[in-house]
Amino acid sequence: MRVHRSGTTLAGAALAALTLLIPLAASAGAAQDPGARQAPPRGSASMGMGVLAHDGQGGAPGGVSAQAVQTEGVDVSSHQGNVAWSTLWNSGVKWAYVKATEGTYYKNTYFNQQYTGSYNVGMIRGTYHFATPDTTTGTAQADYFVNNGGGWSKDGRTLPGVLDIEWNPYGATCYGKTQAGMVTWIRDFVNRYKARTGRDAVIYTATSWWTQCTGNSSAFATTNPLWIARYAASVGELPAGWQYYTMWQYTSSGPTVGDHNHFNGDLSRVQALANG
Repeated sequence: MRVHRSGTTLAGAALAALTLLIPLAASAGAAQDPGARQAPPRGSASMGMGVLAHDGQGGAPGGVSAQAVQTEGVDVSSHQGNVAWSTLWNSGVKWAYVKATEGTYYKNTYFNQQYTGSYNVGMIRGTYHFATPDTTTGTAQADYFVNNGGGWSKDGRTLPGVLDIEWNPYGATCYGKTQAGMVTWIRDFVNRYKARTGRDAVIYTATSWWTQCTGNSSAFATTNPLWIARYAASVGELPAGWQYYTMWQYTSSGPTVGDHNHFNGDLSRVQALANG
């Protein structure tokens, strides 16, 4: 009996020690895992936040069509707060895109200052929607976007809305969708946006993400203008089907606030896109 009790005590102590060690080992493993990270809060996503991390900078030039004259623009979100639009205008920035919405749960808290302020200094401006295909349907998100700043009017100063579809900052890169499923989600969004506004939405993406998550689909190349993200001296290879880019986000660290972009053409081409 004494031996049995002693054995039980020792076994229990060993089990208790092991129980304590398991979470410590798991914690240490997580700390050492370079891929482990805490997701940012919902609503905080902005254009290009995954570009530098996934694509880096540099790379071989691509054989894509570009006009001799490019027109400078910026894109902003709540991260930029109240923007000094006069300073941007005086630096040569002539167009701007402002984040309006994300998913069906977030509206840019600085939207009015950014959207109205850019217009008041003379810029041609538009709005963008950060897509989260894992939360609600493309149709629902298009409606949310249009209802909360993503509309369009033919006033010569309003650009068509943008679908920002890129790396998921909150989880799985492709939002848990198959390539075919992602193409369907995007189609639902752009079809609904056109039904609501009469315009084809611009698609903002990066070639590497598009290739991975849509299978490099060419389904939208003949209808939706392309805004390509690539932080390098050259725009590089474009997604399948598009022969040229309409806009190119070339840096997230420009000389003034926001991400900086080239419009592929002079100011008259920016105006033409605004007019439809």
